[in-house]
Amino acid sequence: MKFLCLNDLPDVAACGADTIIDVRSPAEFAHDHIPGAINLPVLSDDERVTVGTIYKQDSAFMARKIGAALVAQNAARHLMGPLADKPGGWQPLVYCWRGGQRSGSFATILDQIGWRVQLLHGGYRSYRRLVVAKVYDTPLPHKLTLISGGTGTAKTRLLHHMAQAGAQVIDLEGLANHRGSLFGVRAGGQPSQKMFETRLAAQLDRMNPARTTWVEAESSKIGARVVPSALWHAMRDAPRIELRAPIAARARFLATAYADLTEDSGRLHGQIDMLRPYHAADVIAAWHELADQGAWEALAAGLMQAHYDPRYAKSMARSVAADQVITLDTLEDSTLAQVAKELTPRVT
Repeated sequence: MKFLCLNDLPDVAACGADTIIDVRSPAEFAHDHIPGAINLPVLSDDERVTVGTIYKQDSAFMARKIGAALVAQNAARHLMGPLADKPGGWQPLVYCWRGGQRSGSFATILDQIGWRVQLLHGGYRSYRRLVVAKVYDTPLPHKLTLISGGTGTAKTRLLHHMAQAGAQVIDLEGLANHRGSLFGVRAGGQPSQKMFETRLAAQLDRMNPARTTWVEAESSKIGARVVPSALWHAMRDAPRIELRAPIAARARFLATAYADLTEDSGRLHGQIDMLRPYHAADVIAAWHELADQGAWEALAAGLMQAHYDPRYAKSMARSVAADQVITLDTLEDSTLAQVAKELTPRVT
């Protein structure tokens, strides 16, 4: 068995492991984990609590004894299940919270079987320190260009077309699983802040700092997730291209882009109600009526004209003027794809 000491995030991919195994509890894994890792917990959430309680209330010896028995039981289940078909040449990388007893015990079992096991020195915490250093402590070397525009100008969709055209793109809304507005909640909910940062750090590591990296001009928060300071500072200083389109084209685009919300009447009405502190009761009532009628484009237009556009205009009044303005008559995919092709070769 050998130890892997991390000096940079790419060291994980460069270690040559066939499978990255996170042996922490399911709750720990769900909160954050190394990208690409699978979860084979040696202690379940309840078992981890039980062992911890015994450690505090009884003794360290009894906790280690019971913990070892549980680890052995769970390891046997993994060997007879997910690992049953692994050949002799399989090479796993194993880690836990800090590279201690949980990962050490499981790695020892795998090593004794004959697999070439690597144990992550310092565990998840060593990886987390590198993530924090990248997204908080170190100025980003990447050359950013922002895509801005009012609500419904298809900024994220344009980024996707640019990625298909070969541009280097960070989709912050995708990483945060949120569309960045009051109506932006997506199925599955948002990842934890740590998971959001891990996803961002991993994507930054895959990118060439010498090329232009395109990012949507977001606020400092996407839903409940905070954009890490290194990226946020780089975004504030980056050049910006602004998209503009007629209200009708934007409303038509939103009616399609937010189909998941229009198909959930209860959720839509609940989101409209969250705007009560900002608008008169008759305005809120009119929006509810449009939702009941299924008049999605009219509802989108009303929300933009009364709520989103005034706030966007106020925000832009405090910003430096855009380096370029692109005005589109339509936001169809064919139009966005053409814009993507025009932008991509010029800067990459």
